[in-house]
Amino acid sequence: MLECMTPVFSRAAESKPPKRMLLISNNLGVLPQHFFPKDKGNSYTLSPYLKELAAFRNDFTVCSGLSHPAVTGGHSTENCFLTAARDPTGSGFRNSISLDQFAAESLGQVTRFPTLNLGVNIDKANRSLSWTRDGVLLPAEDSPAALFRKMFIQGDAKQTALSLKRLQERGSVLDVLGEDMRGFQRGLSATDRSRLDQYLTSVRELEERLAISGEWEQKPKPQIKTTEPKDIADKARFFPKIQLMLDMARLAFESDSTRIITLMVDGFATPVFEIDAQHRTRDGYHNLSHHGQSKEKLAELEKVDLQQMRHLRDLIAALAATPAAGQRLLDHTMVLYGSNLGDANVHNCTNLPVLLAGGGFKHGQHLAFDTLHNKPLCNLFVTMLQHLGIEADRFVSSTGMISELHA
Repeated sequence: MLECMTPVFSRAAESKPPKRMLLISNNLGVLPQHFFPKDKGNSYTLSPYLKELAAFRNDFTVCSGLSHPAVTGGHSTENCFLTAARDPTGSGFRNSISLDQFAAESLGQVTRFPTLNLGVNIDKANRSLSWTRDGVLLPAEDSPAALFRKMFIQGDAKQTALSLKRLQERGSVLDVLGEDMRGFQRGLSATDRSRLDQYLTSVRELEERLAISGEWEQKPKPQIKTTEPKDIADKARFFPKIQLMLDMARLAFESDSTRIITLMVDGFATPVFEIDAQHRTRDGYHNLSHHGQSKEKLAELEKVDLQQMRHLRDLIAALAATPAAGQRLLDHTMVLYGSNLGDANVHNCTNLPVLLAGGGFKHGQHLAFDTLHNKPLCNLFVTMLQHLGIEADRFVSSTGMISELHA
């Protein structure tokens, strides 16, 4: 089809570059005294950690005084960073839908993968940033090689047929289950019927996703010059594993394989590890985070946090160096870095470390909200959802949006 034969408004809509979102959380956080600036506004002084990002000062905003109301319980909050589900240690707790899945539901499947959920050193059975509307954990992919094959390796006709058959089999099972459930709901109480309706809605949504997956299975995958990466099995090589996953996230965006990615860096499950070629921690990451003001542990943690900031800097640099629709890929990609813990040493879940880069926002500032009476982190989530083009004025505990980010 010649471009001149396409309606003008349609051409304008297609030429508009898509928005993307990368959500990163380290479940042990950072040392707050070195992360947060001492002053606020546009002319704030970079903190020791943020000096590592100095070259991109105008491409990110650091926030203080943000947290999730009533999301307390130390390490139990790690699964709630993107859900804001209250009281994770309470009896009968059920998680809720995460920000990435909420966004994917609203946008629909416009890419091969609606979202990618990644992890480094992650306990896949118990930890994840991604949760369904029913509060079910979505396991993270921790193999860069497997992820690469999913995105870029085209199977032969036999493999494609097998994949389609599997999708069809899963669909037929859901059809049978749906019939059984419709018969079962007769005579149930109003509460039980409501819960069952929610479940059946999830089943129908899954059926739709299976059908779309079948369509994508028959489309050729993007071709790239990069070779398949080799997985790093050794958990002690913590930072090379982080770098590899960040590289994969960037490739996923560049190839438009997805537009929403989560990455949980699981410090809790990380044993003694290498900080760099010359340094190795004396203890596992979790024990190190409970430093008790030990000078030796604090010194090691500072080196660990600085290394994280360097990886974040390199990611921002790579996105800034990649052209996209006459701009930089960074200008269309929101990168959120944060943690469920404000201070891992004392299991504090307030004043969370939050940094937002890219996306075309008004950056170069420290937004300092009340550190005693925090603003809901979900206000930032609503702002990000709207930036994706989603008409959402509320997400879980939000009370509004963060207007200071708009130019």
